[in-house]
Amino acid sequence: MARLVFGPRSILFGAVVLAAVAGGSVTASATSLMAALAAAYANNPTLNAARAEQRAIDEGVPQALAGFRPRVTGSLSAGTTWSRNAGLSTTMSSRSATIAIEQPIFNGFRTVNALKAAETAVLAGRESLRNTEQSVLLDAVTAFMNVVREQAIVGLTAQNVDFLREQTRAAQDRLDVGEGTRTDLAQTQAAEAVGVSDYNLAIANLNAAVAVYMQVIGEHPRSLAAAGVAKGLPRSAEEVVALAMAHNPAILAAQYNVDIGAFNVSVIEGGLLPSVSVTGSLSSTAGGAQPGDSASVMGRVTVPIYEGGAISSQVRQAKERLGALRIQVDSTRDAVRAQAVSAFGLLNAAQAQIRAAQAGVRAAQLALEGVQEERRVGQSTTLDVLNAQQSVLNARVSLVRAQRDAVVASYTLLAAIGRLDATALALNVTPYEPAEHYEQVRDKWFGLRTPDGR
Repeated sequence: MARLVFGPRSILFGAVVLAAVAGGSVTASATSLMAALAAAYANNPTLNAARAEQRAIDEGVPQALAGFRPRVTGSLSAGTTWSRNAGLSTTMSSRSATIAIEQPIFNGFRTVNALKAAETAVLAGRESLRNTEQSVLLDAVTAFMNVVREQAIVGLTAQNVDFLREQTRAAQDRLDVGEGTRTDLAQTQAAEAVGVSDYNLAIANLNAAVAVYMQVIGEHPRSLAAAGVAKGLPRSAEEVVALAMAHNPAILAAQYNVDIGAFNVSVIEGGLLPSVSVTGSLSSTAGGAQPGDSASVMGRVTVPIYEGGAISSQVRQAKERLGALRIQVDSTRDAVRAQAVSAFGLLNAAQAQIRAAQAGVRAAQLALEGVQEERRVGQSTTLDVLNAQQSVLNARVSLVRAQRDAVVASYTLLAAIGRLDATALALNVTPYEPAEHYEQVRDKWFGLRTPDGR
């Protein structure tokens, strides 16, 4: 298999290049779009970082649950006291140990609301993770199709250079036998120079696309298989919008954030309510003036009377942030609606462009063949042939670009309606389940190691 080399005449002739240029079939060993998406799902650092961030969010729940649990502290003390009185010196040693337990009973519902906020943050985080997964997979689709497009354009421009070189050779031969003119030769040489420039630009574009592919998918693109438009797409713009409003993860995450904001208001308001706790202690003292053991149990009720206005300000601040979050939901809905409608329109436009480009390729090819025949009988000039060849190249490049745009638009549409994920695409991967880590840490009372052993 040929490998991409970053040079002017080293072409990666993948299966898609051959299929797009010559209409051939794709080899069985070619990398499919689904395989590339599976690789991105496993390798992409942005997605893996988002998963780690979600695991960190999970820890907010056991932290909130800690508010219901007792606090146990222990202390040890030991020392020596020396004193001198009326010429007599006294040295006294003492040791003491104390263990204290504090059990919160009521704290103005702050712990209850903090737990609700933490649990809702987990749900919001899962939707944000799903949104990141969709963004990464869409980036992978775009990177895959960009390489496919640039490979095909490299192949087309290489064929164009070969054609133009043949025209230059033929023009030189005709000039040598006295049947051609220097004008014909100059025109073919100029066209060949432009063709080589287009080829070099195509190579540069391919190298850039390969670099992005490696960044997003995490491996070097080899022979890439043909990819078609995504399946299971809505048939109308109205259906697209309805599905996006109900299932887009960005909207769902924004709605959860509103709930978190409301719980945070309640948490802060709890600072204005009384709190009740029970404390118990057990201590033992050896030596000293009063050795012995002691134990105590005490209940404590704390009623805030005036806190300097700080908590009141914090409540007002939290309410303003809650209002901002509600506005953000509307903003997110508008953005998702625009994305969905745009993707639906771009898909329809790209499919129309494909049909037009296919017709244009057929017409341009027929025109080229006709002009070549006319030149043989003296009815057309070399410039006419060169112009016809350029039209064929432009039509084929337009078709390749339209095909790429249709595939990317279809997967953009899937992302808008919340269906661009490993499960919906049936990728050959083990889906990441954020609920597994959550269940592992939710009820942990102690332990410094993460579930994976770190």
